[in-house]
Amino acid sequence: MKTEVKKIDGTKRQINIEVSGEVVKNKFEDVFNRINKEAKVSGFRPGHVPRDILEKHYSSHAHEQVLKELVPDIYNQAIEKEGLDVVELPSISEVKLDRNSLFFRADVEVSPEIKLGNYKGVKVEYQKPSVSADEIKRSIDAIKEARKVEAVDDGIARCLGYPDVGELENAIQQQIFLQKDNAQRQKIESQIIQSLTKDLDFKAPSSMVKRQLEDLVKQAKVDLAIRGLPREKIQEQEQKLNEELQPEAKRQVEVYLVLSEVAKRENIPQDEHMPRKVMEFLLKEATWQVNQ
Repeated sequence: MKTEVKKIDGTKRQINIEVSGEVVKNKFEDVFNRINKEAKVSGFRPGHVPRDILEKHYSSHAHEQVLKELVPDIYNQAIEKEGLDVVELPSISEVKLDRNSLFFRADVEVSPEIKLGNYKGVKVEYQKPSVSADEIKRSIDAIKEARKVEAVDDGIARCLGYPDVGELENAIQQQIFLQKDNAQRQKIESQIIQSLTKDLDFKAPSSMVKRQLEDLVKQAKVDLAIRGLPREKIQEQEQKLNEELQPEAKRQVEVYLVLSEVAKRENIPQDEHMPRKVMEFLLKEATWQVNQ
């Protein structure tokens, strides 16, 4: 197999692929043998059609079947041979096939080269969450306003599922603490992401950005529908949503690619859990500063 890779830009590659000899001949032989088993030619039983007659009736079908089976197989071998990290299905063109050789061109998008700096020991600041009496009081006041009462007593607490006001206040305290704790976790993860990406300069593959943008727009349309916006109004906003969400789609793809690069270096499996596993690794390796 001969392969020639041409770099179009940071993420696009043109691959010229050619294979000849026994690979192509054997594939044609295999296809014709399978066709012969089911071929319906007047005067002959299936499996006993002479080759010249079989080719006369089924040459076009065999040609199509060889392409259907051989091109994906040869393409995958070429990608592996060249060590290309392809992120999108190829665009196949310039296909030429005869009984002895196959040539085709594959245009693909690949992951960009990402020159990561030191991603271990990232400095993060942890602010220990605390809940003040005023915060609990504001929540109690909100309950009073919602239920239109002068005071929240044990009776109101029981209506809300707690035995007394003290347990209600404890529950409120825990809820506020968890909200702050979750916000703190998100802030720390953002610190790590910012540290990893701030000095990087690479192009995100357009196909990945397009897919991510489609997902974001789809979710935004669902959210609008849940809020009661009519279908026609949602459709009217589609172009605006695409424009507004384009930067976020690009950012999310860039973050994913950076995390993926860390995963490659640390032998973390590239599956659906990869982003979370990489973040857990980065958090474990981070340099922590705890503020009271």
